[in-house]
Amino acid sequence: MEDAGRDSPGVSKDCCGVLLLAHGAPDRLEDIPEFLLHVRGGRKLPDAAVEEVKRRYALVGGGSPLLRQTNRQAEALAEMLGQPVFVGMRNWKPFISESVRRLAEEGIRRVVALCLAPQNSRTSVGLYRERLRDAVEKFAPHLEVEFVESWHVQADLIAAFREKISRALDKVEELAGGGAPVIFTAHSVPARTIADGDPYERQVRETAASVARMMSLGEWSVAFQSQGMTDEPWIGPTVESEIDRAAAAGHRGVLIAPVGFVSDHVEILYDIDVAFREMASELGLKLWRAQSLNDSPVLVKALQDPSAWVRQSAAESLNRIAPDLITKAGVVPIVIGVLRDPDDQIAWRAAGLLGEMRAEPEQTVP
Repeated sequence: MEDAGRDSPGVSKDCCGVLLLAHGAPDRLEDIPEFLLHVRGGRKLPDAAVEEVKRRYALVGGGSPLLRQTNRQAEALAEMLGQPVFVGMRNWKPFISESVRRLAEEGIRRVVALCLAPQNSRTSVGLYRERLRDAVEKFAPHLEVEFVESWHVQADLIAAFREKISRALDKVEELAGGGAPVIFTAHSVPARTIADGDPYERQVRETAASVARMMSLGEWSVAFQSQGMTDEPWIGPTVESEIDRAAAAGHRGVLIAPVGFVSDHVEILYDIDVAFREMASELGLKLWRAQSLNDSPVLVKALQDPSAWVRQSAAESLNRIAPDLITKAGVVPIVIGVLRDPDDQIAWRAAGLLGEMRAEPEQTVP
């Protein structure tokens, strides 16, 4: 993607590019075995499990639309910013390392890296950060990186979700003659991750609550989907249990609203549109789904505001680093990023504070 060379109010001139990071997924059935090896760090799945994954991909068209949708988001964002936007995938092509090499080749000096997973978890965003750090150290040691930790309550993101869910609810009203409870969904993670202090579950619930509040929703809940096929517990409640609860309460249907994803991929097109819909039908329920954000102009507007990304990242990170400072001093961070320091390490740096300090005037964030 070429640099359009235009100024943008959202990005300063010295911020030379944006890197969108996503999970990655194959768009051809024949690539699934190799893709699964990347997902599992080289550990092979049993043949039966590989065939089951192939079956699911076949049912949704033979491949994932994730890369196509992510490229569309990048193209729209580049057009809006007038600056180059790159795409890097953790588990499929173009890999993050390939994108970092391209950044170096094109002379990019500074980049804002944003994961297309609004809520932060060490199982997703944390892994993206590690891959990016390793690639920068190897291929672009002089590249400055501002890494966005999370953007789960960014105003335009919430507005984008509201737009899609409102349209879906209008359709439900038209087809069913009444409303339906909304089940907000996001990918599940192992329970031990949350027990160790991961913010993911809290952030998912905050995203859902923000949308529900903006829409003045009545009946809604949060559920977690696509739990891993392992013996350890994963966080819930599950979507299946929420569908059961809706049926037991006498509802005629439910609306699924994914808020942990911004693009169509197999967890939406198969897990929701096929598996959950079949389950609901067996219980006598209709199941509707709000459309994914994909290349929504409102989503692209959310992506074009790095100042909002880094402000939210700052609040999240500062809350982890120095919660007492926020409580006692009323500090609102302006900018925080992951930048390359003189020792060639990735390190947090708080670059500014906004608001009256109510603690000692000399107090700063290390």
